[in-house]
Amino acid sequence: MHRMSLRVGRWRFAPTLWPTLATAVLLALTLSLGNWQRERADTKRALQARYDAARAAAPVRVGSAPLERDAALHRRLVVEGVFDDAHTILLDNRVVDGVAGYHVLTPLRVEGAPFAVLVNRGWVPVGRSRAELPAPPTPTGRLRLEGMAVDPHTRFVELGDAAPQGRVWQNLDFARYAQVTGLHLQPVVLQQTSDTGDGLRRDWPRPDAGVDTHVSYAFQWYSLATTLLVLWLVMNVSHDRRGGAEPAT
Repeated sequence: MHRMSLRVGRWRFAPTLWPTLATAVLLALTLSLGNWQRERADTKRALQARYDAARAAAPVRVGSAPLERDAALHRRLVVEGVFDDAHTILLDNRVVDGVAGYHVLTPLRVEGAPFAVLVNRGWVPVGRSRAELPAPPTPTGRLRLEGMAVDPHTRFVELGDAAPQGRVWQNLDFARYAQVTGLHLQPVVLQQTSDTGDGLRRDWPRPDAGVDTHVSYAFQWYSLATTLLVLWLVMNVSHDRRGGAEPAT
């Protein structure tokens, strides 16, 4: 059954009802998904702008008062204190340039405060074997560190419910770490940027809100909508070799 039939010269456009309705539904779906991804990208752009503004702002000095987590995230911090090497842990399965290694996390007891700040001091490669753990030197004495506050609850690949094995942890369970060590921790992890001569690698990536991901998804949905529309048009156009005129209905 044809709802309409249009003729231009020998070309005839005669879409049928059910394929047209199906195409309309799929077009509405793909366009709405594309619009949703575009709106998500706009939201993430605003978040990225806040990240960049926080990085550019003057550093926050960590003192005797607790930090407000959301306000501190992605801000530069300055803190003075002493490393507590007895509670150093190694986060496993951190890969840099295709080389497996660990992130070295050590708490810094803040001078004149009841708090400690857990510091991600940087990356170190795996030793000759997994049984031989790396032992980068921990600076001693009073230190002044700078770095960026990041979310301590960010997770990486974890093998099931793998429990910590000595100093090696598959992931940082922040609450569990505080319980095991008995430390009163600030609610962020400090990604150290100061050079303390410990040989650790600190090429921290720029905070990324994921704008490009949503832009890519939006492009895919809009491309699919365009493809559906083109297919619908092509499949409903025919060439009449006999010619002749037929009034449009």
